[in-house]
Amino acid sequence: MSPTEPWSPSSWKSKPIAQDVEYEDTAHLTKVLSKIERLPPLVTPSEIERLRHQLAMVQRNEAFLLHAGDCAESFDACTHENISAKIGLILSFSLILIWGARRPVVRIGRIAGQYAKPRSSPKETIDGKVVLSFRGDNVNGQGAFLCLDPNDRNPNPERLLSAYFHSTTTLNYVRGLLTSGFASLHHPRDWSLSHVRSPSLRKEFEQIVDSLSDALDFSRTIGVENGPVFEQGGARGTVGEVDFYTRQALSAFVHEGLMLEYEQALTRLLPVPAGVTMAHSSPTAHYNTSAHFLWIGDRTRQLTGAHVEYFRGIRNPIGIKVGPSMQGDELVRLLDVVNPDKEAGRVTLITRYGAGKVQDHLAGHIQAVQKTNHPVVWICDPMHGNTLTSSTGLKTRNFGTIIAELTASLRIHAECNSRLGGVSLEFTGELAEDGFSVTECLGGSMELSEDELGLRYQSFCDPRLNFEQSLDVAFLISNHFQKERRGQGHVDGAADVLYKELSRQASRSG
Repeated sequence: MSPTEPWSPSSWKSKPIAQDVEYEDTAHLTKVLSKIERLPPLVTPSEIERLRHQLAMVQRNEAFLLHAGDCAESFDACTHENISAKIGLILSFSLILIWGARRPVVRIGRIAGQYAKPRSSPKETIDGKVVLSFRGDNVNGQGAFLCLDPNDRNPNPERLLSAYFHSTTTLNYVRGLLTSGFASLHHPRDWSLSHVRSPSLRKEFEQIVDSLSDALDFSRTIGVENGPVFEQGGARGTVGEVDFYTRQALSAFVHEGLMLEYEQALTRLLPVPAGVTMAHSSPTAHYNTSAHFLWIGDRTRQLTGAHVEYFRGIRNPIGIKVGPSMQGDELVRLLDVVNPDKEAGRVTLITRYGAGKVQDHLAGHIQAVQKTNHPVVWICDPMHGNTLTSSTGLKTRNFGTIIAELTASLRIHAECNSRLGGVSLEFTGELAEDGFSVTECLGGSMELSEDELGLRYQSFCDPRLNFEQSLDVAFLISNHFQKERRGQGHVDGAADVLYKELSRQASRSG
């Protein structure tokens, strides 16, 4: 595929497509897509350009990227309690990071549309019966699994409209929260910390809050003085409101921008905001208005495939999942296609190898990109390569393995004269019906064991870190950057520093 070939929002149709959804009634699908084409955009070009500007700051090591949220949302989880809990966790996590690193945090939330997921097989067997795989609420239902309605597994175009409106509702509520004082740094204790059982976590968080009034450098970091630079594109006061970018994950089936018909319907030729510098001067550009940020997953990164063809033409910043099966020259060719002009803020590389494979692959990928001078953000996804099945049959992840991949990534980037610019986590601030955190991942300062996984296991997709485990990660990363900033440690010793801190927290909370 050549980046000079003509592109249009529909040119992907001439390419082979992976992870496609087949609808029985194509006329119904066309009708629904025509409706979506007439609906208002969910995000604006100025928001998208502001995110590109901030991702360029991450590339220059002037900010840190937090990419976090659920593996997949459900329509039923679209409640004000769940949304508030998720936003509260992201705000709490980023506040801890800012405190340790003394850098702004760019937040990309997997929320307000993460309603679908890819599958390794189009069909699965349930109770001896072969049925279509559940692909997420915006494709089909879990009826066959629940023994309610086997036909509910058939892809239904109306679910695309439901997903659009659930995304709109969520995004509207998120924006309302962030403009009504919920994100104010004057009362961060309101961010759902009250249910955290660990006294050490509460104490450490409250120490940060109590010190805010004296931290002038903290104020400069979050934008009191540097706000116009960080907030280029038109944002409001950073102390009262926190810039928060939601990912309309209908543009991704969990990890990927899979449903290209939907993406095309929400791709609009719109004016480029004033003051934006582009490689090719043009008054307009094609923006995907379902999301600020979309990514290409491991299943859809074929160089001659439909998804790469679509992604190369939109103005949005994009992510690319990079795993063990990605070859260095393949990664370079992919970057040449999606970012031929090597524009800053365009591409984020999300590495996900697994703790046992990161040492074998990350350095080679870093060195291959460095030789090309492609500007990229490197972030670590320590979740997806470290999934396992418990003895009771539940999909889970081990906190220690997650930290192992994260710390190895920090060290390898330093050895390669590179810099880890962020982290990608699947976590949730949701509470179970009894008011306690969900139990889906092993370990952390709460020392969650296998026999406790089933107590409050709520995910219908991948296991997520709960509130306390997420704050564990936040403090570990924050403490690493704080020690590095003060010259008290070196990135080569990051693993030792983080594991010692984890052990200390575990003993104190026990």
